[in-house]
Amino acid sequence: MNLKGKNVLVTGGSRGIGKSVALTLAKAGANVIINYTSNSTAAEETVKEIESFGVQGLAIKANISDASEVNKMLEMIEEKFHKIDILVNNAGITKDNLLIRMKEEDWDQVMEVNLKGTFLCTKAIAKKMIKQKSGKIINISSVVGVMGNAGQANYCASKAGVIGFTKALAKELAGRGITVNAIAPGFIDTDMTSTLSGDVKEQLLNQIPLKRYGKPEDIANLILFLSSDLSEYITGQVIHVDGGMAM
Repeated sequence: MNLKGKNVLVTGGSRGIGKSVALTLAKAGANVIINYTSNSTAAEETVKEIESFGVQGLAIKANISDASEVNKMLEMIEEKFHKIDILVNNAGITKDNLLIRMKEEDWDQVMEVNLKGTFLCTKAIAKKMIKQKSGKIINISSVVGVMGNAGQANYCASKAGVIGFTKALAKELAGRGITVNAIAPGFIDTDMTSTLSGDVKEQLLNQIPLKRYGKPEDIANLILFLSSDLSEYITGQVIHVDGGMAM
């Protein structure tokens, strides 16, 4: 699974799953651009780690829910790398609460980043991929986008939307040599899950047949496969990496 010479954009790539993806693809030979929104120190540290594999790295601060910022980010990428071969739509946020207590702004923010951000980044980059007649788009959904989860109506809706978006886009772009797939992670051991209480973690583990949280590397390894030539005949799929939660 050699990605030498390929250029990759990973949104939300400075930490957690995104960082693991960025480093895994860099290790395979890809030049990796990471997008981030707030922590510039973490982003620059990730770029240094990317470049330690002998490839090029770049961190770009941009709000992916803002079309003008997405377009500026793309211009910066094209100036240095000229094209993007692989897009990983990983950036996402949560604003959890029960529906009757959920603020409208919390609904809107989650939809703006998780779903609209995926739409804007994909639209901008797909235009370039169509001209190239090649490309791989990998969207990060979630197991709760399939199963649902109490207290996460906004997040579940956004991630279910990513699945529908993936399937529609796969049909639109297949004839142009572009594959589009989604990954539905289960509960992965990241900063997002580290804040959960012991009781909540125990309840979650009881839902997982393998009886453990996933690791960011579990997601990154699948993205490496989907980014490689070994996955050329796979498109429009939602692949679960969840320890058996959704069977």
